[in-house]
Order: sequence, then C-alpha cells, then structure tokens
Amino acid sequence: MANTSTRTLRLLSLLQTHRYWPGEELADRLGVSVRTLRRDVDRLRELGYPVEAQRGVDGGYQLAAGAALPPLVIDDEEAVALAVGLQAAAESPVEGVAEASVRVLAKVVQVMPARLRRRVEALRAVTVPVDWGATAGSGVDPDALTAVALACRDSERLRFSYTAASARRTERSVEPHRLVCLDRRWYLVAYDLDRGEWRTFRLDRLTAAQSTGARFAPRTLPAADAAEYVRAGLSGMPRSNRIEAVVDAPAARVRAHVGRWGDVEALGGGRCRLRMTADTLDWPAMALGSLGAEFRVVHPPELRELIGEWSTRFGRAAQRDGAADGGADGTADGGAEEAGGADR
Repeated sequence: MANTSTRTLRLLSLLQTHRYWPGEELADRLGVSVRTLRRDVDRLRELGYPVEAQRGVDGGYQLAAGAALPPLVIDDEEAVALAVGLQAAAESPVEGVAEASVRVLAKVVQVMPARLRRRVEALRAVTVPVDWGATAGSGVDPDALTAVALACRDSERLRFSYTAASARRTERSVEPHRLVCLDRRWYLVAYDLDRGEWRTFRLDRLTAAQSTGARFAPRTLPAADAAEYVRAGLSGMPRSNRIEAVVDAPAARVRAHVGRWGDVEALGGGRCRLRMTADTLDWPAMALGSLGAEFRVVHPPELRELIGEWSTRFGRAAQRDGAADGGADGTADGGAEEAGGADR
C-alpha cells in the first residue's frame, strides 16, 4: 500500500480528473477501505481543498470551487500541453496575459523533468505560428524566455550572447531587473555589469541565456517602472514604417482581414483608408495583396517600390515556362531598433 502522502496526492489527482466520484469506486481506485478514504479526504480538507461529500448508499466525493485556486496535480500529458499553451500565450495581444503566462511558465519549467522538457521542445519545433503581426526574426526562444524570467524572479546574475542591430555579437553579464512585453516584443531591463549602466535588450536577439547562480541586491531603476523605462528608450529610436493606403473595398471587410494591426477609416463609395505601423514592409505588402481588391499606396514610397519589385518577380513566375532568370531581390530590410537606453 502506498504511504499516506503518496496516496493523498493520488486522491487529489483523481478528484481533479472527475467531477464526481462514488465513494466505493474511489476507494477501490486507491486500494483502501472506505474508512481510510474518509480520513484521506479529511486530510485534504485540512490542507485547504474544498472536498464535498454526499452521504448515503450512493454517496461520493467531489472537489468544489473554493475561495482560492488550490495547487493542481497534473499528469505528464497535461504538463506538456500546459507548457506549450503557455508559450503560445506569451505572445498574446491581450493586455496582461503575456506577462502572467511567462510567470506561470517559469514555475512549470522549473519543476518539469528533462524528458518532458524535451517533448515540449519537440512540439514547439514542429509548430509554426500564423500571425499577421509577427515580424521577421521576432520570435523568442521559450527556453531563453523562461531562463530570463527565473533570473529576474530570483535576482540572479545572468550571462547571454547578444546580437545588435549592426549584427555585432557580444557576450553580456547583467543583473536582470524585469521582463517587459511591449508591442508584441519582449524586452529585458537589466543593469549591464560590463558597461556599468542600465540597458534594455530585445529577447529575440538574445541567445544562450544562463544563470550564474550568483545572487545580487536589486538596484534602483532610474524610472518609475520597467515599462516606462523601455518606452523612454524606444522613444528616441527611428519610428517604425507608417503605412497608408486607399483600398477599393468596404471598411468592414478590410477591418476583418487586418484585425488589430490596422486602423481602417470608411471613405464612402465602398472604399476605405487603411493605416498601419510595422517594423518591416513585407507583411503590409502581403496584407494588401491578399485583400483581393484594388488599392493605392499613399505612403511610404518605399512600399510602392517594394510592391513594384514583387510585381515584376511575380510576373516572371507567371510566364509560360515559369523560368526564373535571376532578377533583383526586392525584399525590404527594415525594422526599428532600440535607441537611447535600449541596446543595439
């Protein structure tokens, strides 16, 4: 027979799996008597789990909703699903969800066995997110995200490799302060020990993050909070591309297509004005081209040039033999980078 602690955890897991368990069936699953089951249920109640009992011949037990969320017992499959789901939620556009997801992910990964971590990584590797808002190279390695989150939480010095906008790669040693999710990007606010100043690092440019295990006393950030510090650093950088186009399609149709990534203004006559802001011109060109409607680019001229180059390339691809004779690569290499307090 399993010891009391092991049996109690098993009982909790069973109660969380089914809404209601007949008493005799639950006792059989645990391999104990009905009297022992009652003692185990009382033990769970002492730990704060609201277990309700229904008396009588057909009596049984169920886990009720309490005043606070009790600790959950999950199996291997559920743990993998939880980690994968949290990684996806870490890029959620819903305010507050991304930060909360990273906090929970850090807790789960910290206690997850290596075999389950490998399964999570395998699932992530073969999963391709589809998102109009994702810009080239903006993906963040979940391992780096959780490593940085844990270092921030535990006030442990962190080492990592960082690639600046100029493609220059450096090794950094920092005292991490906070993670900030802003405009679908993750930033680390940290005190750079080598440079002796506060810096902001984009996580999609950060690799090989490793905690040193060395604790430190948190320093005072020169701003009201980390989010304000990141915004201040980004305010001095070149702004993202601002796109404006007039589309020969109803505003409702265009709005449904671009979602939150565009501001759509109805012009009447079945036409609308679409405004967007993006780090790269590639995805606005794709969004406009996939509308299935005529459009005119008002701004910027670089987007008109890019669409013209794509048109030429697509025209060659549509020729009778489909031969590609070379030709200029018209992809735009844009992207706003950090300035001021942000690290290049």
